[in-house]
Amino acid sequence: MQYFFQQIVNGIGDGAIYASLGLALVLIYRTTNIANFAQGEMATFSAYIAWQMVDWGVPLWWSFLIAIVVSMIVGVLAYLLLVRSVQHRDELTIVIVTLGLFLAFNSFNGAIWGFLQLSLPSPFPEKSVAIGALRFNAELVGTIVILIAISSGMFLLLQHTRLGTALRASASNATSAMLVGVPFTAMMAIGWGLAAGLGAVSGLLVGPKLTLDPNMMGAIIIYAFAAAVVGGLTSYRGAVVGGAIVGISQALSMAYLPWLGSDLQILLPLMLIVAVLIIKPEGLFGSTVVVRV
Repeated sequence: MQYFFQQIVNGIGDGAIYASLGLALVLIYRTTNIANFAQGEMATFSAYIAWQMVDWGVPLWWSFLIAIVVSMIVGVLAYLLLVRSVQHRDELTIVIVTLGLFLAFNSFNGAIWGFLQLSLPSPFPEKSVAIGALRFNAELVGTIVILIAISSGMFLLLQHTRLGTALRASASNATSAMLVGVPFTAMMAIGWGLAAGLGAVSGLLVGPKLTLDPNMMGAIIIYAFAAAVVGGLTSYRGAVVGGAIVGISQALSMAYLPWLGSDLQILLPLMLIVAVLIIKPEGLFGSTVVVRV
């Protein structure tokens, strides 16, 4: 049983990373009604910015802060220069644009920093504590603390500030929001910037855990989408719970089904997505949207 519970603990740690990127997906969906398939590559870009700052001698935490700020600016520019022009077109067009962003960021990362694996230092000490028979390393505890902080911050921002109200109003009904003076374009750009910053946090958590390369977030974004879909694309709480479900499921399958191998592990989140879409399309905590036609 000790081994079983240790795998659950490890799964929660991985799930916190998936949840952090899942929160970025939920944020951008709730504020702009867009599913950003380039979110993972944008997070990889953030990790590369942090690595570059560290390579230039900038202290680690300052490097992380600079990477987050740069990512937010890039997110705003991505919306203003590309997404805004197609936002009111059909959903397939928007999906194609975000997939184009995915390829653009992937190619840019490879062209600037190459495809060799790099190492990003971890902000957490290499220590662990034992609680009973279970061990919690500093990275796991730090990741969970960061997840709690950013999810709480998102909730407070969007539910208890005028900016959050304006963001939600713009996503809900752009015409009505503009009629009462809400600057629609600015709100959409801010939504993309906030999501890019949140995704950057995920990239900075993954970078030290894995080797840094342009395809680093390839599997992570699938796990993050699974977390968001399982929990509900409109629910921040759902993204956190969904991340835990995906992380624990992955850890248990790796521990007790090793014959699956790393290549087949990616099937797990896809199966979870399909199951949720069939049984409860809005997700565990998502809200049902009624459209009047």
